[in-house]
Amino acid sequence: MDDILRFALLGLGLGALYALTAHGIVLVYRGSGVLNLAHGAIGMAGAYVQWELAANHGVPYWPAVACGVLTSALLGVLTHLLVLRPLRRASILARLVGTLAVFIVLTAVAVKRYGDSLQLVPGKLPTRLLTIAGATISEDRVWLLGIALAVTALLHLLYRRTLFGLGTTAVAENEHAAASLGWSPDVIATGNWALGSALAGLTGILIVPVIGLSVSGLTTLLLSALAAALVGRFSSFPVTLAGGLVIGLVQSELTRFGSGVTGLASSVPFLFIALVLVARGRALPLRGTFLDRLPALGSGRVRPLPLAFAAVVGLVLVSVSTPLWADAITSTLVLSLIILSIVVVTGYAGQVSLAAYALAGTGAFIAGHAAADWGWPFELALLAGVLGTVPIGLLFALPAVRTRGVNLAIITLGLGTTLEAMVFQNTGLSTTTGSDGIAVGSQTLFGISISGVDHPQRYAAVVLVLFVAATLVVANVRRGRTGRRLVAVRANERAAAALGIDVRAAKLYAFGLSAAIAALAGVLIGFRSTSVVFSDFASFDSITALGLAVIGGVGFLVGPLFGAMFAVGTVGARFGDWVLPGLSAWMPLIGGVVLVLTLVGNQDGIGKDTGRPAARIRDRLPRRDTAQAGEDEPAPAADVSRAAPLALHVRDLTVRYGGVVAVDGLSLDVEPGRIVGLIGPNGAGKTSAIDAVTGFTRAGSGSVRLGERDLTRLPVHRRASAGLSRSFQSLELFEDMTVRDNLSAACERPGRWAYLTDLIRPGSRPLPGHVLVAVREFGLQDSLDRPVAELSYGERRLLAIARAVAASPSVLLLDEPAAGLSDDETRELAHLVRRLAEDWGMGVLLVEHDVDMVMSVCDHVVVLDFGRRICAGTPEEVRRDPAVRAAYLGDLEPEALA
Repeated sequence: MDDILRFALLGLGLGALYALTAHGIVLVYRGSGVLNLAHGAIGMAGAYVQWELAANHGVPYWPAVACGVLTSALLGVLTHLLVLRPLRRASILARLVGTLAVFIVLTAVAVKRYGDSLQLVPGKLPTRLLTIAGATISEDRVWLLGIALAVTALLHLLYRRTLFGLGTTAVAENEHAAASLGWSPDVIATGNWALGSALAGLTGILIVPVIGLSVSGLTTLLLSALAAALVGRFSSFPVTLAGGLVIGLVQSELTRFGSGVTGLASSVPFLFIALVLVARGRALPLRGTFLDRLPALGSGRVRPLPLAFAAVVGLVLVSVSTPLWADAITSTLVLSLIILSIVVVTGYAGQVSLAAYALAGTGAFIAGHAAADWGWPFELALLAGVLGTVPIGLLFALPAVRTRGVNLAIITLGLGTTLEAMVFQNTGLSTTTGSDGIAVGSQTLFGISISGVDHPQRYAAVVLVLFVAATLVVANVRRGRTGRRLVAVRANERAAAALGIDVRAAKLYAFGLSAAIAALAGVLIGFRSTSVVFSDFASFDSITALGLAVIGGVGFLVGPLFGAMFAVGTVGARFGDWVLPGLSAWMPLIGGVVLVLTLVGNQDGIGKDTGRPAARIRDRLPRRDTAQAGEDEPAPAADVSRAAPLALHVRDLTVRYGGVVAVDGLSLDVEPGRIVGLIGPNGAGKTSAIDAVTGFTRAGSGSVRLGERDLTRLPVHRRASAGLSRSFQSLELFEDMTVRDNLSAACERPGRWAYLTDLIRPGSRPLPGHVLVAVREFGLQDSLDRPVAELSYGERRLLAIARAVAASPSVLLLDEPAAGLSDDETRELAHLVRRLAEDWGMGVLLVEHDVDMVMSVCDHVVVLDFGRRICAGTPEEVRRDPAVRAAYLGDLEPEALA
C-alpha cells in the first residue's frame, strides 16, 4: 500500500511537468490556432542553454534559468514571425510541417552541438525526503506540483480577467471580428507564442533533474504534453492540469507494477490521445469544414522509354560504383521508398500520418523473424514482411475514420512511438541470441548472393529494381479509378461520400498500400547487413521523413528522390562531402532549413518544377486527336436510359442540435419525374433537412425511404449508391481534379477487386453516355480537361449539378443551385432542372431562396418556418397561403409571392 501511495505522489510530480508543458501548447494554440509540434524542441533548447551557462560558463543557476527561458521565448517568437506567419493562408499540412521544420532544425543543431547522450543534471529544488501518509518521497516533487498549481491559477486568471486574455479569446473565436474591434491577431499570436515557448523552456529546465538531459528525451516529452492538452480541449488550463496529473500518476504506477510489459508505462500518453481523439472525432467533417488547399498533385503519367533509359543508366552506375557510393545509393532508394509511402497516404489521400518508420520497422521485424526463426529465404521473408505489415497499417488507419488533419498526425505518431517502445525496444522480441538485433545472415536472391556487406553493388541493384516497381504501382493507382477516389477523399470527404465513395474504405486502402511500401523499405534497410537492428526505426524519424516528402513534392512520383537527397548517408550527402568535406554532418540542419524555405517559397516542392520544362515542350508539339477524344462523343439523348423510377418518402423527420430543433416532424414525397421545392426564411431548416435525408446529419426521429428500401440508418455513401444524390450550397468540388475527373469520380462504380487490379493495370473508362449528355446539356463539353480552379463561378455551379447527375440518381437533391447566378443564368438553370425531371425521369428536391425560380419550375412546394412545415401544395396554393406570407414578411419582397 505504501508503494502505491509513494508512486502516486511521484507520478503527480511528473504529471505536473506534463501539465506545464501542455499549458505552453495550449497558449500557442489559443493565440494562433497552430498546434506547435516543435514545442518540446523549443523547451529542449532552453534547457541546454541553461545547462551550458551554468555548467560551462559559471553563470549562477537562477540567472542561467532566466536566460534559458528567454531563449525559448525568443525561439517561439521567431518561429511565429519567420515560419508560421508567412504560412497563415497556407494549407493545414503546410502549417503542421512548418512546426515540424522548426523541430528538425532545433534537434539537428542540438545533436551537432551536444550529441544525444544522456547527462545527469542536478536541480535546485529541495530534495530532502518527506513522509506523507506513510509514504516517503523527495520534496522536489511537491514543489513541482505546487508550481504547476500556481501557474495554472495564474494562467486561468490571466485569460479570464485581463485584456490580453480577453483579446486572445476574441481572436480564437473570430479573427476577423476581433480585428474589426481593434485587436491585432498578429500581436496576440506573437504574445502567446512568446509566453507558451517561455513555459516550454521553464518546463524543460525543471524536468531535466527528473529524466536527465538529452535531445531525444526532451523532444519526446511532446506526446505526454499533447495528451494532457487534448484532455483540456486546448482551452481549459484546469482540465489540462488534471489530465497531466492523471497521466503522470498512471505512468508512475505502471512503472512500479507493470514492469513485466516493456514500454507499457511510456505508452500511457498515447492511450489517452487515442481515447480522446476517437471519442470526439466524427466520421465526416461538419458542414462547411473541409481541407484547405493541399500541395499540388502529379498526374501519375509514366513515359516508358525515358523510365527504361533511366533505370538502365541507374543499373550501370550502380555496377561501376565503389562500395561507399553503392551504399549511398541504397540509402537514397530505401529512404525514397519510405517517402513514397507518404506520397500515397498524405499526398494522394490527404491523411497526415507520422507512422512511416514504425511501419517500416514492422516489416523488418516480421521479415527478420521469418528468416531467423523459420529459415525462410530472402524472397519469402520480404513478401512476408510486406504483406504482414498491411494489417498493422490498417490498424493505424482506424483512427483516420473519425479523425483527420493534425489530430491524425498526433495519433499516428503516438501509435508509432508505442510500437517502438513495446516491440522494437523489447530485447526479448527484437534480438536473437548473441546479436544486437535479429540475426538474418547473408542474403541470396534466387541462389545469387546479394549480401549488402559482401556485394553492396548487387544489393543496390536489387533495391533500385524494387523502387522502380513500387513507383510504377503507385503511378498506376494515381491514374486509375482508385486514385480518383483517393484524391476525391483528400479534396473533400463530404462531397466524396455524397457521390457514393466509401470514405472509410478509401482511407483504409491508402494506409494499407502505404504500409506495404514502408514495409518494403524496412526489410531492405534491415537486410542490408547480417542483423536487423531496430535503432534504425526510431518513430520520431517519421517527422523528418514527412519534411523530406514536402521538400521533394508530396504529390509527385519524383519527389521522393529529390527529398531523400537531403538526408544523412544518401547520395546527396556523399556528393556534399565530395564538394566540401564534412558537409554531410550538417545535412539534418540543411534539410530543415531547406524545408522552411520550401514551405515559404514553394509548398508544392521540387517535384512540380521538374515537370514544367517537359510540359512546355509537349505544349509546343502538334496535338493529335486521342482515342479518348473520339470516345467522348456524346450519345443521343434517346440512347440514354432514364433514372430508376424510385420515389423518396420522408416521414416525421426531426433534427436537433442540442436544445434547438432545426427540423420538426417534416414529411414529404418526391415522385419520379416531379420537382418538389423546399423553401422558407433563413434558418428555417432547409439545408438541415437535406443533410438529414442524405445522412450527413443524424435525425433524432423519423424515416427516409427510397422506393421500398429504408435508408434511415444507412451511411452517406450507401444512400448515394442506392440512388440519392445531392449538390451542396458551397459547391464542394474536387479542386485538385479536372472537370472530367470530377465527373468520373461520380459515375465510376469499381468492382470489389478494383483496389487490387488498379495496382497492376489502372482502370479508366471513357465517360458513359448519360454523363456525356449531361456535359452537353450543361455546356461543359469544352471544359472537360480544364482544372476546376480555372472555371468561372457559373461554370462551377453547373459542374456541381452535372457531377450529382453523373451519379445516375433516382432522386436529386439540389441545395441553393442558383445562389450567385444572374437572372438569365437562373432561368437557364430552371430549364435544365425541368429537363432532368421530364427527360431523365429524376425526382428533384429543390432548396432555393429564389422564390421566382421555385414557383416557375416546381410541381409541388413545401414551406418551412423554424423547422416546421407550415404549408404544402402547388405553387398557386402556396402563393395564396397567408401563413407563407407571414413567414416571409421582412425576408422577401411581397411581390415575390404575388
